[in-house]
Formats: sequence, structure tokens, C-alpha cells
Amino acid sequence: MPSSMPDAATLLKAAIKYLEDELMPELAGYHRFKCRVTVNALSTIRRELERGEDFGEREASRLQTLLGHSGDRANLSAELADQIRGGKIAPDDEALRDHIRESLREALAINNPKWIER
Repeated sequence: MPSSMPDAATLLKAAIKYLEDELMPELAGYHRFKCRVTVNALSTIRRELERGEDFGEREASRLQTLLGHSGDRANLSAELADQIRGGKIAPDDEALRDHIRESLREALAINNPKWIER
């Protein structure tokens, strides 16, 4: 797909700014709430566009290290779950815990960064 100028993340940022700074102050009640929900959804999409690919690559790298071989991230994740269920990797394995902790941190960085700050 050809690159657009401005890119999708920049367009989303502009739309979010309009909704938050200009439209939302003019709204009340239900419509203000729905505008806030829309801003949150668009913000999540923007963060995923900006960071999702990098986080996915980092997760795949961690999975490859844990399992000792390369592969597709979804398949590696399913294999890891199978190995945990089958007792081949213990739930208290420190490398597994580090992977889960980092995966959750990255997911929160996209879905709700305020939770990381807590």
C-alpha cells in the first residue's frame, strides 16, 4: 500500500484533538460520554498503528527465545500455551514470567497507558 501524507497516525491525532478540544466542550450528557468513548477508541487505534508492529516483533523474539526456535508469532504463542498446559514450561519459570510481564506492559501501552503509570 502506498504511503499517505499525512500518515494515518497523524490524521487520527488531528481528529482526536478536534473531538477533545472543540467538540466535547460543546456537548453534555450522553453525547459527551459517547464522544469520550470515541476519543478513547481512536487513541487506542493511533497507539496501535504507532507501536503495534514493534511490540509484535518484540513479542515474537521473546517467544522464539523461550521456545528455542523461530516461527509465526501466533503459532509460537499457541505452542507456548500448549507447553504450559502440558507441564513442559512451569508457570513459575522466571523467563516465562518476564515474557508475560513485558507482553502485558506492551498491551497496556496501547490499550490504556494510564494503567502503566499506576
